[in-house]
Formats: sequence, C-alpha cells, structure tokens
Amino acid sequence: MTFCDTATDVFEEHRPVLLDVAYRMLGRVTDAEDVIQETWLRWSGADHGQVRDPRGYLVRVTTRLAIDRLRQVQARREAYVGPWLPEPLPTDLGATVPDTAERAVLADSVSFAVLVVLESLSPLERAVFVLREAFGFPYGEIATALDRSEAAVRQLAGRARRHVEERKPRYTVDPVQRRELTERFIAAASSGDLAPLLALLAPDVRLIGDGGGKAQAPLRVLATADHIGRFLAGAASRLPAAEVVLVEINGGPAGLVLVDGRPEMVFSLDVADGAVRCVYVVRNPDKLSALADLPGSPAAGG
Repeated sequence: MTFCDTATDVFEEHRPVLLDVAYRMLGRVTDAEDVIQETWLRWSGADHGQVRDPRGYLVRVTTRLAIDRLRQVQARREAYVGPWLPEPLPTDLGATVPDTAERAVLADSVSFAVLVVLESLSPLERAVFVLREAFGFPYGEIATALDRSEAAVRQLAGRARRHVEERKPRYTVDPVQRRELTERFIAAASSGDLAPLLALLAPDVRLIGDGGGKAQAPLRVLATADHIGRFLAGAASRLPAAEVVLVEINGGPAGLVLVDGRPEMVFSLDVADGAVRCVYVVRNPDKLSALADLPGSPAAGG
C-alpha cells in the first residue's frame, strides 16, 4: 500500500462523521460536501507524520472550514425568499446506530426543529453545540479545534444549550407514534379530504414552507388547524398525479412527494400527544435533488 492509499483510507474512514458535523453546522448537504472536499485538500497536503490524531485533526479542519462557510452563507439567508428550512438529509439511523439512546440523540440533533433553532446561534456557538451535544466531544478537544480556552468553550456551550432548550419544541417525541401519525397523515393528505386531515392536526399546529422563491410555498408561517388543513387539501388537489412514499429524512419518518418520478416536495412532522404540532414542507428544487435516489422512489427503481 502506498502512502497516498493510506492517507485516502484514513480520510474515508472518518468521512461520515466529518459530513455529519458539516451538515449540522450548515444545514445544506451541498455546502457540507464542499467543506469535506476542502478538508480532503488540506489533509492530502498535510505532513501526516506530524498528525498524532487523524480524527481530531480532520474534525478540527472541518469545523473551522464550516464556521467560515457559515459566516458566508448567513448573509445570503438574510435575503432568502420566505422561510428557510434545512436541506432534507436522507438518513438510515436504524441500520447504522443500533443503540436506542444514542440514536435518539443523533436523530434529535439532525431534526428540522433543532436545525432551525441552530440558525439563530453564532457560528462559534453552533460549532460548540454540535460537537458537544451531537457527538459528545470533550471540552478540551473542542477548545483545541476552535483555538479557544476550555473555559471559553464551556461558556459557549452553556449559552448555546440554554438558547436551544428555550426555543426548540418542549415535547418528547415517541418514534413509534411519530411514524404512525406520519403514515396516517400521508393517507389523509393524499386523499385531499379535509376531515381526515383536521382530525390529525393540533389546534395550534404550524406549517413552515420553504420554496426559496423557486417553487410555490407559503411566504409566512401558517397557523391554526383549519387554515393548514385547507392549504394541504388544496395542495393535494393541485397534484392529482402525485405519489407519496414514506422515507427517513433527518432522523425520522417523512413523506416524499413524487411527480413523474421526480421529487416535488418533502414534508416532515413534529408530533406530540397523538397530534401533529408542526409541518415542515420543503419545495425548493435546489434542496430536493439528493432525494431522487431514495429507496421507494421510481428513480431509484423502488
């Protein structure tokens, strides 16, 4: 095996965690992949004989590059048309993370609800939160990665944790109930009938749609069960040839809407107490291209 082969193998071994860190930092698969490509360029040009901890080195480089990228894209998001939602990330946590407790933590850290809240953190706060809460990195390693003192990192972690806890949904998600409600929601939404939809929606339900100015979606957050039920029923009537399949997106069940085999939209639900509390709808075509190859979609041969 050549030196180059060894360096490539080491990088590929750690690529999944690097991509997970970058995505949680940026909320876009494409931005995360750009950061990973730059990390590879830095790694391929490094003096590997001086690197005692390849994983730590790669996470440090990825985190710093993601912070730089986040500062760049935040300005663009301020001019975004309508609400901004993360790019849907296909996941398969059940197959890759057997431990229930660990799986729950990872699923929560990549959920739409948490990623939306993370948008309101500073880049440094977001980096500390992601490394600490999602991946359990020790404060000392995070301090090294960010070139900050451990005391400063602990302060950032506390501030970020309080911010997230204050703003994210305060209910506990039952994965079984969430999947069941998602399946019922898909059936009700596909039928276009208002009554079955209203039966699933909490009175104070919200709907957040992301069209990015490139696809039809609400320009403001919608509220109330009646308003949202009528909106969803109307959307179903405008897509009579659509097929809806159940997929795993961002650590939980979601509905992928296909028209002629192409992803048209994806929706994910927050549920609690047997009702849908929030509906996230992504229609921006720039954020849907990675979903064409999901199992169950015609494009994937499912």
